[in-house]
Amino acid sequence: MKIQNLEIKENLVRRLKRIEGQVRGVQTMLNEERDCQEIMQQLTAIHAAVQSTSRIFLQDYATTCLAEMDQETRVHPGSAIQIMREKMVQDMIQLLDKSP
Repeated sequence: MKIQNLEIKENLVRRLKRIEGQVRGVQTMLNEERDCQEIMQQLTAIHAAVQSTSRIFLQDYATTCLAEMDQETRVHPGSAIQIMREKMVQDMIQLLDKSP
């Protein structure tokens, strides 16, 4: 699946670049032997940013895949699309369970 919505794609890339900067900042903080509490605060912010980015990606993924499955159902009524849809939803839930 490719991200078809350019606005969502740009938003995700922007968020990932911000996360990348935060990670570099923590590396610098470690090298500078900054206070543990400050470092932990930044790691917590990175964690929240990754979760938020994951949710946006997953929402777009689910929306796109479900739309494609709906289209397939119209073309091939009575096919195994319902089973595929249920598996996809289960897979997405498992992915969410694995997220930090």
